[in-house]
Amino acid sequence: MPGPTGFEFTRRGDDVVITHHGGRATVLRGARAAAFLEDVERGDPQELMARVTGNYRRGNERRARNHPRNAGR
Repeated sequence: MPGPTGFEFTRRGDDVVITHHGGRATVLRGARAAAFLEDVERGDPQELMARVTGNYRRGNERRARNHPRNAGR
């Protein structure tokens, strides 16, 4: 399964701005921004940004939730 793509981050002072396909996804400030910058150096930046923004799902959750088989859950 391919990993997430399309994420970029920029530093603005002490803040970190994460974008996804050109649109702003989130802004990290303070301790979260510092921790993010440390983690980016150690791991896969795309995966990390997807997890931080909550955009690590594949997009079919809403469709699955509305499927008749899953009614009442």
